[in-house]
Amino acid sequence: MDKSVEQMRQDLALAGYAKSTCEKYLKTAEVLSARFARAIVDVTRSEVRTFFEELASRGLSSSWLITQVAALLFLYRRTLGRPEMVSFLSYPKRHHPLPTVLSLAEVQALLRAIRAPMYQAIAMVMYGAGLRITEALALEVSDIDAARGVLLVRHGKGNKPRETKLSTTLLSWLRAYWARERPAAPYLFASKRTGRPPSPATVRDALARAAELAGIKKHVHPHVLRHSFATHLLEQGTDIRVVQALLGHESIKTTARYTHVTEKLVRETPSPLDLLPQKRR
Repeated sequence: MDKSVEQMRQDLALAGYAKSTCEKYLKTAEVLSARFARAIVDVTRSEVRTFFEELASRGLSSSWLITQVAALLFLYRRTLGRPEMVSFLSYPKRHHPLPTVLSLAEVQALLRAIRAPMYQAIAMVMYGAGLRITEALALEVSDIDAARGVLLVRHGKGNKPRETKLSTTLLSWLRAYWARERPAAPYLFASKRTGRPPSPATVRDALARAAELAGIKKHVHPHVLRHSFATHLLEQGTDIRVVQALLGHESIKTTARYTHVTEKLVRETPSPLDLLPQKRR
């Protein structure tokens, strides 16, 4: 392995970056080394520029490209101490498309279409408590506080812990799931084959198959359940600051984007035309 990649791994760990972020950054460094078939310390500045231009030309999402920029900046500024190598880099403008949201009927159909009890329970947690997929898969049995009606998310985004709502319905589902499956301790969700949580990719595949079986035409992925959780709470009149806390958002601006897609608010908002005095013909 390239020594720079290994050093970067240590630096990321010391900086306290989330596991998923570390993996993405390290992958970018490994691809850079492979692209020019030599050690990263021997890659020239013009080659780094070429590498970035190739990444940008792939036409992938702005969030993906932002991650690539962040990885290169960390590699050259923090690990190698050569900021001049990436002085030309700047973060691309992030585009925020409206999140995909399922209706209540679609959520119900999706959950019913998931065949495996473990994946069904994972989907219930992501929708019922608004968890990210990595947060749901990291849950342990001890994170369920039935007495207080909360779920402890020990490793939220940026490794920040928080508590979120544990409804009586979700608690009932989880108890039935646990009694039936008896996952390997300490995990709430664990594969019978490995004794460890499934990978995010297998959860995505399970949701995609269920969406197809349920006849849902929208692109269903794990984060759609979190989007739907937030949107449905706002439609019910939940204070946006409460939704912000449940989701673990640092800025209320992030939570506010869900106000743009709440079907109920759109439906109930009057048109200015409707406010004009109507003159009969």
